[in-house]
Amino acid sequence: MKILEERDKQAYQKFLENHERCNFQQSLEWAKVKDHWKNEVVLAQGNNGEIEGSVSVLIRKIPFFGNFMYSSRGPVCDIHDERVLSQLTEGIRELAKRYHAFVFVIEPDIKSSDQEYREISKRLGYSIKDNAKNFREEIQPRYVFRLDLKGKTEDEIFKALHQKTRYNIRLAKKKGVVVREGSREDLKDFHKIMVTTGQRDGFIIRPLSYFEKMYDELVPNGHMKVMMAYYEDKPIAGIIPIIYGNKVWYLYGASSNEHRNLMPNYLLQWTMIQYAIENGFEMYDFRGVSGVVDEHHPQYGLYRFKKGFGAEFTEFIGEVYLPFKPLTYRLYKFAEKTFRTLRGMKSKFQK
Repeated sequence: MKILEERDKQAYQKFLENHERCNFQQSLEWAKVKDHWKNEVVLAQGNNGEIEGSVSVLIRKIPFFGNFMYSSRGPVCDIHDERVLSQLTEGIRELAKRYHAFVFVIEPDIKSSDQEYREISKRLGYSIKDNAKNFREEIQPRYVFRLDLKGKTEDEIFKALHQKTRYNIRLAKKKGVVVREGSREDLKDFHKIMVTTGQRDGFIIRPLSYFEKMYDELVPNGHMKVMMAYYEDKPIAGIIPIIYGNKVWYLYGASSNEHRNLMPNYLLQWTMIQYAIENGFEMYDFRGVSGVVDEHHPQYGLYRFKKGFGAEFTEFIGEVYLPFKPLTYRLYKFAEKTFRTLRGMKSKFQK
């Protein structure tokens, strides 16, 4: 086990990008996007010093509570190799002592049904919280749609789409919707549309500067795109996909209130799926949906939209955590839940 040093960064990036469990949120570029967090990376090593596993940890001071350690979508390793997971846990405990952290929380992209991983985690001292259903209950979505592209052709993928999804893609093309890759300057149009989307659907929007920071850190190495849909040369929708390792993620999406009947979001998604297929990526991740699959649920439309692309509804394990100061962590979780509830009430009131 070791903590990543400057001289290890190139080897770490190579390991991450070539691993089947690669995730952009474990990258050094993504850590730089998170301005108010300090980043440390724990490495597990083999007998010859080669990297066998890693976990990128973000650390932040929480007023009144202390340092919070968090990792999104790690670890990157054979998740059933207890020796490697033990090394990583040893490094996490070392970081906790160094930063006087009250907890380490990880939200891995490991299926909820993986009993072997659950048992290993518990033996290593972790606890598991896996009862969340809605977006606001965890930092990362626990329920996602993922489209397996490995070994499949564009025709095969298109034929597997829901009939209505295929119709909407063709409709957007027929009505004159055009999709183009944008520049950093186009983030301004994207953000304006994003604000409209947030007001319509009742969620909080990050500032333009955040998306510009993402662009500056991720685009130079080809890890992000800004895709915009136009009708009569006017921007009407957009998405931000992330490209890393063997996967493409649909991270952000926005649509204006005008011309929604032209179905630009369907054409945007299909354009990026085509890109992923053409460039040999193995998975297209549509990211989060609610775990409440009910047509009366306010987020059911998002569920139906993503399901229409033939993707697999996937339930992750939830929060896996090491509470170094259990009482402090319980108080923190209570305060966090109260804050999210009040924020949700404020959003509904404003609507």
